[in-house]
Amino acid sequence: MTLAVSRADIERVHNVIAPYIRMTPIARISGADFGLPPFTLTLKLEQMQHAGSFKTRGAFANLLTRNPPAAGVVAASGGNHGAAVAYAAMTLGMPARIFVPTVSSPAKIDRIRSYGADLTVIGERYDEALAASLEWSRTSGAMPVHAFDQIETIAGQGTLGLELTLQAPGLDAVLVAVGGGGLIGGIAAWYGSKTRVIAVEPEGAPTLHDALQAGRPVDAPAGSVAADSLAPKRVGELMFPIARAHVARAVLVSDEAILKAQRTLWEGLRVVAEPGGSTAFAAVLSGAYRPADGERVGVVVSGANTTAVSFASGGVG
Repeated sequence: MTLAVSRADIERVHNVIAPYIRMTPIARISGADFGLPPFTLTLKLEQMQHAGSFKTRGAFANLLTRNPPAAGVVAASGGNHGAAVAYAAMTLGMPARIFVPTVSSPAKIDRIRSYGADLTVIGERYDEALAASLEWSRTSGAMPVHAFDQIETIAGQGTLGLELTLQAPGLDAVLVAVGGGGLIGGIAAWYGSKTRVIAVEPEGAPTLHDALQAGRPVDAPAGSVAADSLAPKRVGELMFPIARAHVARAVLVSDEAILKAQRTLWEGLRVVAEPGGSTAFAAVLSGAYRPADGERVGVVVSGANTTAVSFASGGVG
């Protein structure tokens, strides 16, 4: 079976978007620093990307490899994708309109506005914002940029895997948080089955977990502390065959584990991450994923669009 995105696709996209994105750094840490066995973890600090998340890779991939019309671009988002599209459009000098649901955090809404995009807050969940964005595309002629279910988006997110291979060759496993699946689809397409790719999802939003069990994308619950980044109704149709071929398994973590991981990243490393950005690390910290002796594990810290609320008051939101 031919999958939607190949390593060659990712390499081509990386060559195009490289001048516009950051090669974000890594941090090698020991599990012993957090009361765990002394395995080595490699954190990919993608929260340091332009616009605060990995989504900027897919945004530039769309705007640079497609042909946006004079009407510009439109996107629906829980927040991070909208910020990324707004940033890319600002950088390239084109109009952008972003639709977000009411669950989107104030930090993400403020960031979208700061990049000069027209913003509409509509509906309670991502799917309502998506429907509104598609209607806007139909009436305005703007080019839709899908948050996860688009070849260019998946290939753009896959460039994170390409970078991580250069920075940390020889990883045995890479843990990736999943919402709609664009990031893990791209990373799994890059690594193939040479490195185990592990999906990590909130218990309240098990989109890929449920899809893998059903053998196809299905509607899943969409409630979690990370709902503004990891809770569409279902994973994308384009990424699912990639996941079925190359994602080793999906593990679930509680909201409590996600918030603990978020606090631990700050307290132990002075890394600020939003709940969705902390979810992959939560799998290791909570024991939902237990590295074997000597296993070399990569963990993607995927975003940090959050308000700076004291951790003492229950975490950053």
